[in-house]
Amino acid sequence: MAMLDILWVFIGISLLVFLIVKVKMHNILALIISGLFIAFAEGMKIGQIVPTIQKGIGGVLSTLALIVIFGAIIGKLMTDSGASQQIADTIVSKMGTKMLPFALLIIGTIFGMSMFYEVAFLITVPLVINIAKEAKIPYMRLIVPTIAGATMGHSLFPPQPGPMALVSAFNADISQVYIWGFVVIIPTIICSGVLVRRFIPGLDEMPLGNVMKPAPKKPSNELPSFGVSLLVPLLPAILMIISSVIKLMVPASSFINKFASFIGSAEISMLIAVLVAMIVFGYARNIKGSDITNKMTSAIESISNVLMVIAAGGIMKQVIIDSGIGNTIVQLVSKFPVSPFILAWIITVLIRILTGQGAVAAITAAGIVAPMITAFHVSPVLMVLACACGSNTITLMYDGGFLLFQQSFGISMKDTFKTWGVLELVNSVVGLLMVLLLSIFIK
Repeated sequence: MAMLDILWVFIGISLLVFLIVKVKMHNILALIISGLFIAFAEGMKIGQIVPTIQKGIGGVLSTLALIVIFGAIIGKLMTDSGASQQIADTIVSKMGTKMLPFALLIIGTIFGMSMFYEVAFLITVPLVINIAKEAKIPYMRLIVPTIAGATMGHSLFPPQPGPMALVSAFNADISQVYIWGFVVIIPTIICSGVLVRRFIPGLDEMPLGNVMKPAPKKPSNELPSFGVSLLVPLLPAILMIISSVIKLMVPASSFINKFASFIGSAEISMLIAVLVAMIVFGYARNIKGSDITNKMTSAIESISNVLMVIAAGGIMKQVIIDSGIGNTIVQLVSKFPVSPFILAWIITVLIRILTGQGAVAAITAAGIVAPMITAFHVSPVLMVLACACGSNTITLMYDGGFLLFQQSFGISMKDTFKTWGVLELVNSVVGLLMVLLLSIFIK
């Protein structure tokens, strides 16, 4: 019976891939139809299916809608004000040409943490092409570390959609996710962004197509200060960590504890960051309120489709939870002498490869993996990081990130696998190894 349950999930995910890749159906419809198939195949009562769909979509939107919208707004205001350029220019100038790859790891990670991935990509890549031309370095040598940092930063850290969904599902402590996430990410992006370049043949000869142009540079006197430019994208993380520290120091029933919980929530910390961004990147630069509103509207429109795809991914997650498949899988895998972190990673990797959506993979895997935390008595924080690393792995040609990379630079599928594919695989595997290392010390 357990094997039959898993078979239905596998067929449902295969149906999802078929509808997206072969039929070219929109991701939202494909996710809903696949979720319905699993629900019927698992024998869910017909009266239970619609409430499950509503709960799945509503649960994801209630957790992620404002976070994704606020992140898009911050990214737009940073780009238009020149804050992104200021961060890149300052870090590169301080670290110098020799340390350029490490500087770009930092830049990529900062933007990946603070913006939706596609936004971070479209902001950083033109800046990096500019830097490569000025430094007379083959552009792909600098793109690899930048994207390695951006993908890993986006996959590991709240308030990005994937890790935020995992934190919510596993009831993990956000401050510890940041702390141990930094321990995981440092060696990981050095391996995927710097060391791996030595083993990619033809990296320096890869042509640059006509799609991605160097970013037009603003005069330095028109840019916001480096401190302000860096503070805004990192403000939510700073507020969350401060909140968690305060809550450890004061009684749970006190007003200070409750106020810290309020300020440190993902939604409120992101709202504060948006308000600060509006002031320092807008009003303080004599930009009219109507113009700021137009920029915000444009930012929201740009991510509306992605937000709905993520919400539709919640349907499959909820079906898996409500049908009890997650518990069935836990009972089955408990018989294998393998670390639960490896099992969680494998599950997330498979879903990411099959669906081509990192956030959807994390959300779906959360429904399967959550029961493992209690069953195996493991750290929720490390389980968040294991699944997050699994959601950031080698992908196939129908994956949005793969196509964005390949089409932006106009390179071949083969060269995309050699660059994007390899750096993502290294990110995923080294990240898992770091989680396994930490699991020796953290229980």
